[in-house]
Order: sequence, then structure tokens, then C-alpha cells
Amino acid sequence: MPGMDGLEFIREVRQLPDLNAMPLIVVSTESEADRIAECLQAGANEYVMKPYTREVILEKLTIVGATE
Repeated sequence: MPGMDGLEFIREVRQLPDLNAMPLIVVSTESEADRIAECLQAGANEYVMKPYTREVILEKLTIVGATE
């Protein structure tokens, strides 16, 4: 992402009252457990590693309540 990385984005969004409750799903090539934990601790609701499948995305969307 231009200007900031995903972790910075999560932290910025979580500081905004109007967006604080918005579900965030990280999609990344990062697979290190420390990096995943850092994103989740910063406020991401779920984490998906690339490559991913349609089923994985649908599962994560269901978990965060973004499906009907």
C-alpha cells in the first residue's frame, strides 16, 4: 500500500471512532506467526495468507459477520 503498510493502516483505523468497529481482514503474503499476532493484536479481526481460496475468504467474511 502506498504511504503505509497494513499494520499502520489497522492502527490508524482503530483510532477513528467512526470506523473503530468496522471488521478488518488482513490479506497478506506474510506467514510468520509473530507478524500475524501483531496484526491481530493491533485490531485486525481475521488474517488470510496468500494464496487463498474463495472458500477461505467466505469463511473469514462469515466469522466477522459480513455475510447474510
